[in-house]
Amino acid sequence: MSGGTRASRADAVRNREQLLAVATRVFMSAEAEPSMRAIAREAGVGIGTLYRHFPTRESLVDAVYQDQVARLTTGARELLDELSPAGAMRRWMDLFGDWIAAKNGMLDTLLVMIESGEITHAHTRDELLTAVTVLLDAGRAAGELRSDVTAEDIAASLIGIFTVAPRSGRGADAGRLLNLLMDGLRPVR
Repeated sequence: MSGGTRASRADAVRNREQLLAVATRVFMSAEAEPSMRAIAREAGVGIGTLYRHFPTRESLVDAVYQDQVARLTTGARELLDELSPAGAMRRWMDLFGDWIAAKNGMLDTLLVMIESGEITHAHTRDELLTAVTVLLDAGRAAGELRSDVTAEDIAASLIGIFTVAPRSGRGADAGRLLNLLMDGLRPVR
């Protein structure tokens, strides 16, 4: 394999990662699903480059969705390497909010994909609950989080918070509500 081929593959990987990052950012800030052309424009590439990496809207939405789920699932353990368990839980809640915000900008396509079976909601739910359980278990072991709270409790609370305080800045402040949730997760001393 020549050096030129490796370099072009590395460029393709970088381009794909940049497109995913930009698409995620555009989906997070969109009120309605943005066009593929708008995403390409924001990424500073031609529409052909976007379609070369993601031949359909569904392939782009799936890639963004899976990337965000992976960030949440691997992020739990990575955050525990950097922060206290309670700090990791609070930071993970912010990542969850980002995921919810990104889903809002691609909701119509996601719903079609879930309905068709391309994305399985139950599998994603299980992955996310496992990530929360990892954080809870570490927090319990460190005496930083209550022992009577379940991953399902936290997931339901987060969905409620981001329903009334979306990341777009309308409504109540999500950060303040997440801090209140964290206060409720700490053991009573």
